[in-house]
Amino acid sequence: MANFRVNGVEYRLDVEPEMPLLWVLRDELGLTGTKFGCGIAACGACTVHVNGSSTRSCVTPVQAVEGADITTIEGLAEAVNGTAPDAPALTRVQQAWIDYQVPQCGYCQSGMVMAVTDLLNNNPNPSDADIDRSLSNICRCGSTPRVRKAIRSLVSA
Repeated sequence: MANFRVNGVEYRLDVEPEMPLLWVLRDELGLTGTKFGCGIAACGACTVHVNGSSTRSCVTPVQAVEGADITTIEGLAEAVNGTAPDAPALTRVQQAWIDYQVPQCGYCQSGMVMAVTDLLNNNPNPSDADIDRSLSNICRCGSTPRVRKAIRSLVSA
């Protein structure tokens, strides 16, 4: 049995301990915002937060998140903004993605938003070098320049 919280909801699932967290989220819980990209933790499309830190869910066995708090793109706004009736429906990172029209195809963007949220949580004023070092997510469409613009808008805000 696997026990953990996803987006604030407790789960106890009968799954194989080595099953990747990605497939538990997508196939068992129906949370399809987290994407499969490469399967080897290289691209970042599967990025979620485990206990507040970016984690590549495609290579993380569910047994490794026993008792953990997991946040997916579906629960990010509530995790960041809270549950008050007047809480924004989007995080500032998500809003910047819209404002700067970051996505092209959009496939990698949920993982990218999760990674950038973690970056800004740990370093609210990253330099360009910090951004380059910390963002290992891959965007095949080439939206990385817009990602950097969106991040810089949040840093200067």
